[in-house]
Amino acid sequence: MQFVEGQNAVIFALGIDHTGRTTLFSAATRMISAMESRRVRRLVAITGVGAGETRGHGGWLYDWIIQPLFTRHRYADKERQEALIAASKLGWTIVRPAPFRDDAALGPLQVHTRVDRDTVLRRVSRAEVATFVLDQLTTTEYLRQRPFIGHP
Repeated sequence: MQFVEGQNAVIFALGIDHTGRTTLFSAATRMISAMESRRVRRLVAITGVGAGETRGHGGWLYDWIIQPLFTRHRYADKERQEALIAASKLGWTIVRPAPFRDDAALGPLQVHTRVDRDTVLRRVSRAEVATFVLDQLTTTEYLRQRPFIGHP
C-alpha cells in the first residue's frame, strides 16, 4: 500500500450504498500496517452515529427506522473497524457524525467525547464534518478519542 508513502496523515472516509452485510470498513482498515511500517502516524477515521456508545443517540427516525432497517450491517462492520484502529499504535481520532442533513445548522457544532443517556444529535452537514476532520490534522485535542459531533 504505497499510497501512504511520504504522507503525514490518512483520512479514512468510506461509505456504501447498500443494506447488506459488508466487511468493507474492517478490510480497508488493514492500511494500518502500511501506515505503521511507513511511519505515517496520524489517522482520522469517520464512522458515525450507530457505532459504539452512539447507538441509540441519533434521534427517533434514525434510531428506530434508518439504523435497524438500512444501516445496521455497515455499523456492525464499522465497530470492527473502530476496534482495529483503537488497537493500533497510531495517533488516531474516530469521528462519529450525527445523521447527515443538507440544511443549515442551528447553533454551534456540539462535540461529545462522552455520550450520556440523554445525549441526542440529530443532524450535521457534510461541510461541518469535513471542517472538523481537517481540523483534527493540526490538533491533538481529540487524539485517541471518538468525538460524536452534530446538532440536537
